[in-house]
Amino acid sequence: MSSPVQGKVVLRVLGSLLSMFSITMLPPVLVGLIYRDGAIMPFVLAFITTLFTGLCFLWPVKDEKASLRLRDGFVVVVMFWTVLSVFGGLPFFLSTELDLSIAAAIFESVSGLTTTGATLIVGLDDLPHSILFYRQQMQWLGGMGIIVLAIAILPMLNIGGMQLYRAETPGVNKDKLTPRIAGTAKALWYIYLGLTTTCALAYYFAGMPMFDAIGHSFSTVAIGGFSTHDDSIGFYNSDTIEMIAVLFMLISGVNFALHFMVVRGMSSRRNKSNRSWSIRNLSFKQYREDEEFRVYISLLIVLTVIVSSYLFLTNTSDLSDSFIDGLFHVVSIGTTTGFTSAEYFNWPGFLPVLLLFASFVGGCAGSTGGGMKVVRVLLLFKQGQRELKRLLHPSANIMVKVGSRAIPNQTIDVVWGFFATYLALMALMLLLLMANGLDQETAFSAVVACLNNLGPGLGQVAANYSSLSDFSLSVLSMGMLFGRLEIFTLLVLFTPAFWKS
Repeated sequence: MSSPVQGKVVLRVLGSLLSMFSITMLPPVLVGLIYRDGAIMPFVLAFITTLFTGLCFLWPVKDEKASLRLRDGFVVVVMFWTVLSVFGGLPFFLSTELDLSIAAAIFESVSGLTTTGATLIVGLDDLPHSILFYRQQMQWLGGMGIIVLAIAILPMLNIGGMQLYRAETPGVNKDKLTPRIAGTAKALWYIYLGLTTTCALAYYFAGMPMFDAIGHSFSTVAIGGFSTHDDSIGFYNSDTIEMIAVLFMLISGVNFALHFMVVRGMSSRRNKSNRSWSIRNLSFKQYREDEEFRVYISLLIVLTVIVSSYLFLTNTSDLSDSFIDGLFHVVSIGTTTGFTSAEYFNWPGFLPVLLLFASFVGGCAGSTGGGMKVVRVLLLFKQGQRELKRLLHPSANIMVKVGSRAIPNQTIDVVWGFFATYLALMALMLLLLMANGLDQETAFSAVVACLNNLGPGLGQVAANYSSLSDFSLSVLSMGMLFGRLEIFTLLVLFTPAFWKS
């Protein structure tokens, strides 16, 4: 009788990935040396500890040659994110400038790696550059998913990557964009790096200092929301910077497979015509034909009109500011980035709750955004339409389609299961936070913001999470992990059937 999970294989992969993750502690050391901020020792100690632990995992099983199976992939993904969150929190815990508890340090780490952007650190403007850079870097690495980067590296370790690729987001099909999974991961990372570089340059030429431009490009393209200032994007008081952020948040909230198709089509046209690259080579046909993309853009446009109009009609701001503030916060919160340029939580009427509800939809599948994903919400809506039609035509065979593609009933069942589990988890975490003493507004918004990987909430967590207890922070850390791993990947490990041979 075979074991359901190959422990040696899991340890070998986890040890390798943890050893590689230790390298991410070194760039903050370099930044600290450049700015002479005197805060590099926590990163040096964290690097040594993480590398040593990874090697301890790896060394006893270094000669293990067994292939990675699907069940092993689930364990590796979950262990990787949870273990990384713990070790990623070491610099925060060891830093004397922060003075954080273990639960608080892990919360900040989880928030960074899951690109949630919920922070409990106050006084960002006065923190050492090394700590500020580390926070932004964590979001950038978590944006596309550190596990995708690992897929590109794992083949060099003679371990297949497709199992991990399938295990990260079950229930949503991910087409292989290139014949080999390593090629897929590398192609996505090239696009990701290109967007980050372009975003950083745009921020810099718009007036941001280079350090801030790089840091904010990390969190913008990652749809993370961490900033180097307490006032977030509002610190710069620049409409140009806000519109640059809007553009790159919009792009990053789109399925990266669509970006890949456009880039590949551009390269193909360039080769056929034997001409150098030009803007004429671009074709946006793939975007126009993708129904999820159209719904994504349409929802953000409708929400922008509603928010901007309400701000203007309630005399909160003039017409120009109402439009800019409305557009920026709709895109920021709708894509689950979490940047702010104003105290939106103090806006009149229903606007704060409306924006919070927008994060339930989030970005497109295959993007760096959080939330339930546009395609799931679209399928739920279309399934509801089908049930209404069935009331009038009980015998009719009515298909649910996205674009021209018919969606199997099994996929619809998975989406409904995801939605029901999502609501159940949200209710459970809400009750736990309220039992811990939080008021309804704070508890509800904190759970929604963390489960959707949004960040800022309402009430006590509108600005930051510093007032929450270690218990509440631990609950919300689990919520962020559930949101990042699309619930089922983490939840399946708690089922007895998973561990049966």
